[in-house]
Amino acid sequence: MTTPKSKIQSPKSKIVCMGELLIDFLPIQEGGQTVGFSMHPGGAPLNVAVGVARLGQPAAFASKESNDVFGRYLRSFIEQEGIDIRFLLSADAPSTLGFVAIEDGEPVFAFYGEGAADTLLTAEEVPTALFEETAILHFGSISLLRGSTPAAVLATVERLKENARPPLLSFDPNLRPGLVGDETAYRGLLDKFFSLADIVKLSAADIAWLAPEETVGSYAAHLLAQGPALVAVTRGGRGVLALRGADQWETPTFPVQVADTVGAGDAFSAGLLAGLAERGVSSRAALERMNSDELANTLRFAAAVAALTCSRAGANPPRREEVVAFVDRSVGYQSANQ
Repeated sequence: MTTPKSKIQSPKSKIVCMGELLIDFLPIQEGGQTVGFSMHPGGAPLNVAVGVARLGQPAAFASKESNDVFGRYLRSFIEQEGIDIRFLLSADAPSTLGFVAIEDGEPVFAFYGEGAADTLLTAEEVPTALFEETAILHFGSISLLRGSTPAAVLATVERLKENARPPLLSFDPNLRPGLVGDETAYRGLLDKFFSLADIVKLSAADIAWLAPEETVGSYAAHLLAQGPALVAVTRGGRGVLALRGADQWETPTFPVQVADTVGAGDAFSAGLLAGLAERGVSSRAALERMNSDELANTLRFAAAVAALTCSRAGANPPRREEVVAFVDRSVGYQSANQ
C-alpha cells in the first residue's frame, strides 16, 4: 500500500469539524473500584479535528464553548493542537461534562449537558469565513440532540450544499441512543443529513439501532441510494465495508494490541478525510471520479489511523509519520507471514 504525500494547501482548503466539545472524565481504578477521574478533552467532532491536524492537514473547529474553567482548558488544548479556532465562539454557559465509571466490570456513562455552551450555537452566528474557506465539512454526533445547535448545523450544511462549488460534506451520526429524547424527530433529522452528505461514515452498532432488521451490507446499500457518494461502515475487528456506486471494498483491520477502542471511529474519519485532502479530493465530483485503487489506499490509510488509536489509551490519534511507519511495518509483517 502507498501512503499519500502532503500537498501545499490553499487558504480555501480547511477541513472544518463542527459539533460538540466536552470534558471526558475517565475513571481512575484502585482495587477494582472507581476512586477518581482524570480529565480529557472530548467530543467526536473535536476528536476528528485533532486527528486531521496531527495528520498534517489544515483543520478548523466550529462550535460554541464555555467561558468556564473547562471551556478555557478546551480552547487551550485546541490551540495547542494547531487547530484554527476562528469559528469557535464563546458563551456564558456551562461546559458539557461526561463521566465514565466501571460497575461490575462494565463502563457506565453519565452526561451533564443541559443548557451547555455547545448546545447554543445558532445559524446566524456561524462566521461567513467558514462558508468561504471550507473544503471539507465534517459533522454529527451528540451535537444534533440538544438546543439550537442541531438547527445551526443543518442550516450550515444546507447553505454549503448550495454553494457554486460546494465542499465535500462528511457525516458521522455516532449514535448515542441513551441520550435521544424525541426519537421520531431525531430520525427525521438523520434522514435529512443522510440525503445531504457526500460521505456517511457509521458503525455496525449505529446500524443495529437504525435498522435492527437489516444486515450491515443491506443497510449500507439502502443508505447509498438516499444520496451519499460514499458510505463506510466500521465493524470493529471485521474491518470496514465501503460502498461507492457499484464499487465495494472490504478493508481489513491492522493487527494491534488493543488498549481500548475510544475514539477509533473518529480516528478512522480523520484518516479518511486527511487522505482525501492529500489527494486533492474536496468535492463530491472529485470523490465520484477518484481512481478505485486510490480510494482503496485511502480507506486502508484510515484503517491504520484507527488501529494505532486503539493501541493506546483514550482518544489519542497518531501523527502522520507514526502512521506511515506503522503501515510500512505492517506490510513487512504480512509479507513475512504469507
